[in-house]
Amino acid sequence: MTFSIAARCPDSGMLGVAVASSSIAVAARCSHVRSGVGAVLSQNVTNPALGPLALDLMASGLSGQPLLQTLAAQEPHMDWRQLVLVPLRGDIIIHSGAQAMGIHAAAQGQHCAAGGNLLARPDIPARMVAAFENSRGHLADRLLAAMQAAVAGGGEAGPIHAAGLKITDQQSWPVIDLRVDWSDAAPISELTALWQRYQPQLQDYVTRAVNPALAPGFGVPGAP
Repeated sequence: MTFSIAARCPDSGMLGVAVASSSIAVAARCSHVRSGVGAVLSQNVTNPALGPLALDLMASGLSGQPLLQTLAAQEPHMDWRQLVLVPLRGDIIIHSGAQAMGIHAAAQGQHCAAGGNLLARPDIPARMVAAFENSRGHLADRLLAAMQAAVAGGGEAGPIHAAGLKITDQQSWPVIDLRVDWSDAAPISELTALWQRYQPQLQDYVTRAVNPALAPGFGVPGAP
């Protein structure tokens, strides 16, 4: 039903996630990032509350098995959950409960981790991690390279319809939060095209928040 990747950039402090699924609006439920803290994916039979909870625990200094054990103590249905937990600093960890659906798998790199369920084949997360680690450039480009590798490897057992990309930088809000909530065509390709359109304007939107006097108007009709 879902494949995804979470990653950190220790040099810039950026954190991000990318996710795709056959389910509508998958990113609205599964994607969680917090500046200076970490990136979390909560999927399979999703409990969106686990994302903010995991980020709160990361902010308190937990990572690795202690983080997972603390989450499990507060979530009575861990067997149904698949979690990818990537703190900015500390140990990455992945959890796939006993009730994870279909072919499910996970893989971890030095600064990223990927997971999926109802996959076409079990090596999809490993392909994603390899694509991320072999790519260069903006974190968004690297995450999308991982997603494209998943699609090329077969992706889900069935068609995907939704995808999302969320990244945080130095600001308290995600500087990138792009979604294709439903597509009957190719949501990863559509998400990539959306990012390519958004990228040249990204810094201008940050400027609007931190120094409005310097912000461009983007040629909006009626704007000064």
